[in-house]
Amino acid sequence: MSDLDKVKKLAPKTLERFRLDGRAALVVGGNKGLGQAMALALAAAGADVCIIGRGPAGLEETSEAVRSLGRRGTHFAADVTDEEQVARMVGFMLDTYSKIDILVNSQGTVELQPTEEFDTVQWQRVMDVNLKSLFLCCKHVGRVMLKQGRGKIINISSVRGFQGRAQDPAYAPSKGAVNQLTHSLAIEWGVKGINVNAIAPVFTRTEMAAPILDDPVKRDWVLSRIPMKRTGELDDLFGPVVFLASRASDFVNGHVLLVDGGWVAA
Repeated sequence: MSDLDKVKKLAPKTLERFRLDGRAALVVGGNKGLGQAMALALAAAGADVCIIGRGPAGLEETSEAVRSLGRRGTHFAADVTDEEQVARMVGFMLDTYSKIDILVNSQGTVELQPTEEFDTVQWQRVMDVNLKSLFLCCKHVGRVMLKQGRGKIINISSVRGFQGRAQDPAYAPSKGAVNQLTHSLAIEWGVKGINVNAIAPVFTRTEMAAPILDDPVKRDWVLSRIPMKRTGELDDLFGPVVFLASRASDFVNGHVLLVDGGWVAA
């Protein structure tokens, strides 16, 4: 079969590759913000979704939103900085769906203050939430995916994973480590059928970003740094997360996809 004949046969099925029908997705931090938006995008593309959050806030509401899209939506409360709770989370997912096709790690926190005054307890908290919990979720979900021989892991990084900033000795370093963990896992697990990638958004209107985007001076500075002259919107994450979760990205591995309006390029 010639190359032309091959692509003529495959091209009509292009959009089918983005569908997630029959897939089961686990979205950590899916009860609010970016995680919530991506959970609904996965559901709209056909996936059943389990929402994970530390407490009850937003869990049932997001699960109901998934169900309103015609998919199976469940939720589980877990502190994913605790390995025992991560193991229980994975057990719940397997009891409910019998598999894990997609993992989205969207948990995160930020703390900014002068480095010489930065509280060590706060520094450790940022590292635990942004990095340790992500490692634990990848470790335990990875075991399941290795047995399955397939899986898609999507870690949520940030433009700060590429750039430092003043008064940020915790958040930016944690996101840089997320990028490197993504690369390391992609190298280790890619040959075993697991794609590990990341998404790095710029400032997007969420509860976490509100203190910056609601401040006119800070917002103007942010906009001055983005070539497209706008901040991120939640639906800007829809296409990237569905792409990385779907068959359309089967040969994409170890990539950190910037969703930043050109911030890092500038």
